[in-house]
Amino acid sequence: MNCYLLLRFMLGIPLLWPCLGATENSQTKKVKQPVRSHLRVKRGWVWNQFFVPEEMNTTSHHIGRLRSDLDNGNNSFQYKLLGAGAGSTFIIDERTGDIYAIQKLDREERSLYILRAQVIDITTGRAVEPESEFVIKVSDINDNEPKFLDEPYEAIVPEMSPEGTLVIQVTASDADDPSSGNNARLLYSLLQGQPYFSVEPTTGVIRISSKMDRELQDEYWVIIQAKDMIGQPGALSGTTSVLIKLSDVNDNKPIFKESLYRLTVSESAPTGTSIGTIMAYDNDIGENAEMDYSIEEDDSQTFDIITNHETQEGIVILKKKVDFEHQNHYGIRAKVKNHHVPEQLMKYHTEASTTFIKIQVEDVDEPPLFLLPYYVFEVFEETPQGSFVGVVSATDPDNRKSPIRYSITRSEVFNIDDNGTITTSNSLDREISAWYNLSITATEKYNIEQISSIPLYVQVLNINDHAPEFSQYYETYVCENAGSGQVIQTVSAVDRDESIEEHHFYFNLSVEDTNNSSFTIIDNQDNTAVILTNRTGFNLQEEPLFYISILIADNGIPSLTSTNTLTIHVCDCGDSGSTQTCQYQELVLSMGFKTEVIIAILICSMIIFGFIFLTLGLKQRRKQILFPEKSEDFRENIFQYDDEGGGEEDTEAFDIAELRSSTIMRERKTRKTTSAEIRSLYRQSLQVGPDSAIFRKFILEKLEEANTDPCAPPFDSLQTYAFEGTGSLAGSLSSLESAVSDQDESYDYLNELGPRFKRLACMFGSAVQSNN
Repeated sequence: MNCYLLLRFMLGIPLLWPCLGATENSQTKKVKQPVRSHLRVKRGWVWNQFFVPEEMNTTSHHIGRLRSDLDNGNNSFQYKLLGAGAGSTFIIDERTGDIYAIQKLDREERSLYILRAQVIDITTGRAVEPESEFVIKVSDINDNEPKFLDEPYEAIVPEMSPEGTLVIQVTASDADDPSSGNNARLLYSLLQGQPYFSVEPTTGVIRISSKMDRELQDEYWVIIQAKDMIGQPGALSGTTSVLIKLSDVNDNKPIFKESLYRLTVSESAPTGTSIGTIMAYDNDIGENAEMDYSIEEDDSQTFDIITNHETQEGIVILKKKVDFEHQNHYGIRAKVKNHHVPEQLMKYHTEASTTFIKIQVEDVDEPPLFLLPYYVFEVFEETPQGSFVGVVSATDPDNRKSPIRYSITRSEVFNIDDNGTITTSNSLDREISAWYNLSITATEKYNIEQISSIPLYVQVLNINDHAPEFSQYYETYVCENAGSGQVIQTVSAVDRDESIEEHHFYFNLSVEDTNNSSFTIIDNQDNTAVILTNRTGFNLQEEPLFYISILIADNGIPSLTSTNTLTIHVCDCGDSGSTQTCQYQELVLSMGFKTEVIIAILICSMIIFGFIFLTLGLKQRRKQILFPEKSEDFRENIFQYDDEGGGEEDTEAFDIAELRSSTIMRERKTRKTTSAEIRSLYRQSLQVGPDSAIFRKFILEKLEEANTDPCAPPFDSLQTYAFEGTGSLAGSLSSLESAVSDQDESYDYLNELGPRFKRLACMFGSAVQSNN
């Protein structure tokens, strides 16, 4: 491919100059064209573009020549090359204007170079022509192979997929120029993966070409090749690998590998007991391998199968208890099927796999077995001791038929013998206990550990052995002025016996009260009766009380009668004529009695508490007398001064120096400032204390006195003595003799001396602030 150099002269006549493969001896052919009216005549020259082939491997490759029309060949012109790439990628012969490429050009790295050219007159050093811009384009060659940029490739496709199913699309790219021939036109082919896969040549789409079974092979490696130049000779190629995995579909049914299972179960096993497991196998995986087990044949309905969904095992469980003596072996058939089967795959699961299970029952020594689950007997109350109640029976279900021994638990009223006969051991009273809930225990004599128990219920039947009686205690009153036939009381009765029919009571007066009585009775025929006066007028003084005997009979067989006494009080009802006045008086009397009792209780309580307080007071006074020295005043040598006095040197009132032989003080440092000196003296004063033989003697005497005193407390007594000290090194605190004014002194240090100096710090600090 040729490139041309376009020059425009001052006269505006363009010149085309071949530059590719041109030599210094190449002749220049000028093509004259008419001057166009819209072009202005100017001094300048313009370079269009060069086309340079890519992948030039020579050290210095000639590209073309630049030559001014003013150059007469006397070597007076100098050509210069400017712009990106000038000097590093391209150079120019300054005398001839020939352009050379000194580096290998790669279109994929840079396809275009924009440069500027300039012609300089060597004699004058000035530019002959204006600077002109031109372009060098790098033409493409097929030097890049196709590359798959999205590697690695992996695809998943269901097994047994039909032919033509899309798997994945692979795409390669070529860095060559797609507009330059077929350098970037790719063609795809399959190098590995036949006969199960195919690839579309132009798109790179991989499709299934044959059905595949995951159980035979679950993954495939496919190699795809991409060639540029549509596969023509000299084309470059690239390959990639694609991992294709087959996902599982439920195309296999579960199958029992064992056609017969043998299991055993003990006859003593409770219902729900697991007696064994069965196992089927499925070549599928995951959800497609989940199975459900079930019983297909079991006429006895004794067993069941449940599925363990974690292990996919079938667990045979006992649905009903088994008895060796009744049946010692069973035969059942179990089947298995998948839990999830899509409709389109039902053709693979038309017939379920089955297996046969033989179950042998093991004999064990069983406890005795009662004929009935429980027994209910009836017996009349008041029956004599040893009366017959009933018979229970239990047998040994095993073949050896062991004899049985019976017993009754938690009962002192009934007995049972070895034959199971139950008799009474005490008299029974239905009114005390109408039912007895007992437990009968049967024990094998050959094996006393074999025990069974059942409940026994004994009902005590009623006989009429209790006569009726008043349902409550009656307080009956009659007024002195009561007339004949007046109702003064209604009575009712109860009977502790149980009656088959409804109770019915009959009320009558005794024979004595009927012949000579001031009262009469009328039976209401509803288990109640009314008491009426049989005369007019009663005298409270002569006859305050009346006692009448009332006969109450029941309807039992035989009928029983009781005599009940009713007390009648004669009452002075006054003008009201009502017995409520008498009832109120009785209530007041009873309440008065209760009030007196409460007052007596309160007085006794006060006496008891007073005695307790008095005892506590005497004990406290006795403790104070035992320790009289605690009240002594040890402050004989302490004097209190309410005035300022003459300062620290005033010791005429009391000389305490006699009590000290020496004092311990820290070495006093040189005084620097008033505030620092006062703080130092404050710390020193805290370390001054007694250190003389007189004080030691005094303390020892007190210690000896405390040790010999029998009334002294059993603990050490600590006595604290405070002394002012030997003197104050700070001098007088009075401000009268101070040579320094308060304004010149800072009292901030008072805040550092603790809470005792808080007041002074507040006073002096506020005073200084106010003065300022």
